[in-house]
Amino acid sequence: MNLKDKKILLGVSGSIAAYKTAMLVRLLVKEGAKVKVIMTHAATDFVTPLTLSTLSRNEVLYELSDNATWANHVMLGRWADIMLIAPLSCNTLSKMAHGICDNLLMAVYLSATCPVAVAPAMDEDMWKHASTTENRNKINSFGNMLLPVNNGELASGLIGEGRMAEPEEILRWLLDYFHKKNELSGKNVLITAGPTYEHIDPVRFIGNYSSGKMGIALAVEAVNRGANVTLVLGPTFEPVPNGIDVIRVKSATEMFEQCTARFSKINIAILSAAVADYAPVKVAKEKIKKTEDHFELGLQKTPDILKTLGSKKKAGQFLVGFALETNNEKENALKKLKQKNADIIVLNSLADKGSGFGHNSNKITIFDNNGKELAFELKPKKQVAKDIIDTIISYTHE
Repeated sequence: MNLKDKKILLGVSGSIAAYKTAMLVRLLVKEGAKVKVIMTHAATDFVTPLTLSTLSRNEVLYELSDNATWANHVMLGRWADIMLIAPLSCNTLSKMAHGICDNLLMAVYLSATCPVAVAPAMDEDMWKHASTTENRNKINSFGNMLLPVNNGELASGLIGEGRMAEPEEILRWLLDYFHKKNELSGKNVLITAGPTYEHIDPVRFIGNYSSGKMGIALAVEAVNRGANVTLVLGPTFEPVPNGIDVIRVKSATEMFEQCTARFSKINIAILSAAVADYAPVKVAKEKIKKTEDHFELGLQKTPDILKTLGSKKKAGQFLVGFALETNNEKENALKKLKQKNADIIVLNSLADKGSGFGHNSNKITIFDNNGKELAFELKPKKQVAKDIIDTIISYTHE
């Protein structure tokens, strides 16, 4: 396994660790990667553009324009398979967290459609400062991938955390990243997300607070691993990136019909949508007027998508359910897992702060039919999606 023909956009910011980028570029080119380098002005004080252009065999850019031509930052971000910022200085980290666009590197980052990874480099006190921690968490919540820092000798002469990963470590990370991108290659994945709206009359409905963020994050992660993804999405204003086949629905019945029609050709189904359990027996054709002191609404069960797919599941198909609970969490999740014939179930509780509907983070526990239990800490939903997809792969690739 190598990086043959992988397009890597390397961003270099102002840090003494920039001297390592010469070796990093050399290693990437040796592995067959196509490398283009963007630098900040501060970075040119530590390593010359001439050095990196010679090693990468491409012109190094650090100006938005030179009066005669301009660097097309939009196309650079679309050209790459991955954008890697190494080293990531404390200053550039802050700009990424707050969307400050005052140089070519930041213009490319903010317009990039490819995945973005960063290798931080700074002194230990800067690394551990509360504002740095907040900025790291913020760019992580945007979906950026952070390579771990090393503990060692720093430019200040101190020994501690904050040292940039070595070029060889970054190379291994990239090799592993591109290997993971192929783990679901050829697999058809069905994901449900968002709420359902069950109409009472033309202007009112029964619904819930689901935003669809978790399911969309799962769809993005599955696509990044090479899957063909169909996302059956309930009403939500959340954007969905390109590369995902989106089928928009409103009601539980519509979602049920779309899922059952496709399930026979699906390898993995992940049912993360917050589907309404009940819908009105009758839907009024006109807006119901407020004329009576009391109003009774007859409800009936909606189709059970997870149970139906569980009954249709064949050998080789993998079914994932979700359980959002407010009490007796584990007991209810295990009961649902068994009754619906799912392979694993993902539990999250509204009792966990920062977890559940509308949040950008989630805290989950995954259960299987053999009594195995995997508990995860509170994380951004994009990281939770990685944990869930990793877990699915661990079962389906055994």
